[in-house]
Amino acid sequence: MPTFNSLLSYAAPRTARLLGLALLALSLASCALFSPRDPLSVQVAGIQPLPGEGLELRLLVKLRLQNPNTTPIEYDGVALSLEVNDRRLASGVSDQRGTVPRFGESVLSVPVTISAFSVARQALGLAEHIGLDEVPYVLRGKLAGGLFGTQRFVEKGTLDLSGAATGPYRRAP
Repeated sequence: MPTFNSLLSYAAPRTARLLGLALLALSLASCALFSPRDPLSVQVAGIQPLPGEGLELRLLVKLRLQNPNTTPIEYDGVALSLEVNDRRLASGVSDQRGTVPRFGESVLSVPVTISAFSVARQALGLAEHIGLDEVPYVLRGKLAGGLFGTQRFVEKGTLDLSGAATGPYRRAP
């Protein structure tokens, strides 16, 4: 009949081997997990109006996501924030799920909200801005993908709003 000590001496090397194999597998997985990825390319593909409530404006923003990586990017939720002239203008979230294929693209629709107060802040900010030909904007977002799979993106640029001031509805002097 085996004793407790003899069972322990048999189980200890086996447990150590299993633990070593588990640590090796975990370290290889973490190397693959933290391998550098190229950033997503994100462009606004379209904007459509949505019904709003009270003093808010709602829009459906369609984003074209391009994945220049060798692995697909799976996401489970998205968040967006838009700043114009260094002031927050709009934000939105969606619990949409999907995949951006490897070396592929997909279109993602996110409802965003613009409050009346954001519009007022923008109007005051644009009044302070000297010219309307180069108004800076920043679109920030993230595709939620779990603990290490979240992909953040930033799209920066300038808007030319000078045509808005001299548009067809301006009165002639």
